[in-house]
Parts: sequence; structure tokens; C-alpha cells
Amino acid sequence: MYYATFMKKKRILVTGAAGFIGFHLIKQLIYNYHEIVGLDNINDYYSQKLKFDRLSELGIDKNNAKEFNIFVKSNKYKNFRFIRTNIECKHNLDKIFSERKFDIVCNLAAQAGVRYSLDNPNSYIKANTVGFFNIIDCCKQNKIDKLIYASSSSVYGNQNSIPFNENDKIDKPLSIYAATKITNELIAYTYSNLYKINTIGLRFFTVYGPWGRPDMAYFSFTESIIKGREIKIYNKGNLERDFTYIDDIICGLIKIVENNIENENNHEIYNIGYGNPINLLEFVKSLEKELKKGAVKKFVGMQPGDVNKTYADTKKLELDFNFKPKVSFRQGIKKFVKWYKDYYDEK
Repeated sequence: MYYATFMKKKRILVTGAAGFIGFHLIKQLIYNYHEIVGLDNINDYYSQKLKFDRLSELGIDKNNAKEFNIFVKSNKYKNFRFIRTNIECKHNLDKIFSERKFDIVCNLAAQAGVRYSLDNPNSYIKANTVGFFNIIDCCKQNKIDKLIYASSSSVYGNQNSIPFNENDKIDKPLSIYAATKITNELIAYTYSNLYKINTIGLRFFTVYGPWGRPDMAYFSFTESIIKGREIKIYNKGNLERDFTYIDDIICGLIKIVENNIENENNHEIYNIGYGNPINLLEFVKSLEKELKKGAVKKFVGMQPGDVNKTYADTKKLELDFNFKPKVSFRQGIKKFVKWYKDYYDEK
């Protein structure tokens, strides 16, 4: 669901354009008449077909999008272009920034996934640390008005105090992924302090919905239940997640992109979550209800790198940007299941 807003047209770079959140954000920014460049390397961490299909929804032809370092015009939207490149390559970024003269950068590109970071930590250091540094350094060199970047609820680790507040200590990450996101926040704080760059970090809480990521539990569980395959219930079901529907995430992002807050601090961090954790077993029950089919469950121990609970304190975002999520988990999972069945032609 997209809503028209009215503000002066901006030139905006969105990295991670073929990703879940990036795709939805670009669609809304296009609808709001901004001039958008989308950037993505379209890696094979999960289905490249899904990524190319997202781009196709934005009018980017798959055959053209396969080429690296070439701008591709959308055949649906005159205010959108796409380029396939790696944010780890500073030379390519320097060229893109100097040619396009962006007003705002939304850096959503990252190597995602807590569990994969246990097996391939090097890819997280390259994409999430080196890549992020390249982006923020380009923002400094090109005097970008605002950098909005993706952090994660994983930075909180296993906090004892709940809900998680932006002022909580984040010095005990449980995964390399979380550590890279904490590093991003520290780099952003330093650059904001030294060079007066306006940076806003968003700690996303378990984003879900249509066009989502296949590595996420709600997505993989749906596939397994439909196909009658076993699902692993980690920590024997004693886990809770603060699920946040994609439309709410985009609504909050648009408010942050299109509005500024008046304060002397050039660096801000916000939780962006629903604020109501769902127990893992209740989550599975909701999927079973929507799919009208029971899950084959295997109860196992805790997965390394995982946290017991995520729970967003959302007061700061509500106070500064008058934003509060509205889509309940029951509503959101119903919409996701409908999309899944349509996309994969499941009856």
C-alpha cells in the first residue's frame, strides 16, 4: 500500500535496490515523484530470480540488469534508473556519486543473515564494514544532505531490560553480523561529529511481508509447511520476535527521508519495530491457520548467534516523526501468505 506525499523532488540513491526493503522503498519514492537511482550487486546469498523479479516490477529488464556498472532506465517509471555494482568498490561509487549529485542516500545494501555470518564472516566485513565506509565517505566528499542507513535489532544481543531502547548499551554482539552493524553506527557517529554529516541509523526489527527474504523463518516455514517438510523450532520454541510488516517499515522510512528534525545532533538512531513480540510457537500457529495445514515440527536447541527476544521501544520514532506501526501480525501474515501462494502458484 503506497501513499502519495508532497515535497520538493529529491535525487535519492537507494543501495540494496533488489533487496526486500530497498525494492519497496524505491516503489514508494517513485510514486512520490523523486528521482531515484537504485544500486545492487544481486549476489547469490538467496534466490537471484526473486531479486530480478523485484527489479522487473520496477521496470528493469533482467537481461540489462545482469551487466555490471551500466545505468539501466526503467521501462515503467521515467524517474528510476538502476546500476549493478558492488559498494565494496570505491572507484565505482566515486564515479556514480560525482555524476548523479544526490541529495539523500539510503544505504540498505548489506550482507544479511545472522546464521550465515557464522560460516562466512569475511563477506560481512567486506559488504557491511568496507562497503558502508565507502558509502559514508562518498557522502562526505559529495556533501550529501542526509544519509539514512540500515542497522539491526541484533545489535542489542540478549538485553536484560526490555523493551530495547536506543540508549541501551550495545557492547555484547552475539554474531559477526551484529558486530558489523554496531561498527556502522560507530563510523556514522564519528563522521557526523567530524564532518557534520546528517546520519540516521535504523534498527530494523524482523521485517516481513510480500517479496520478502527466503532465508527468514516466516518465509522458509511457509515453504516447508506447504511442502510437508520438517521445520526446526529453535530453543524448543522459547523465542520471541518483534515482527514488523513491510508497509509500516516503508511508511516510517518515507517520513524520515522526507522530513527533518530540528536538533543540534547530526547523528540519530531509531528503533523501527512494531513493539509487540510474538512467541515462536504462536507464530507457527498463525502460519498453520493461514495455510490450513499443520507443520511438522522438530524441537532443537538454541542456534549460535541467535537472541532470545527482540522487543522495540518505538517512542523515540513516534515522538520525532509522528510514526507508529499499524499492521498487526495477524493482518501481515495473511497478506504475506496470499502473496506467497500467488508468486509460487500454490493453490
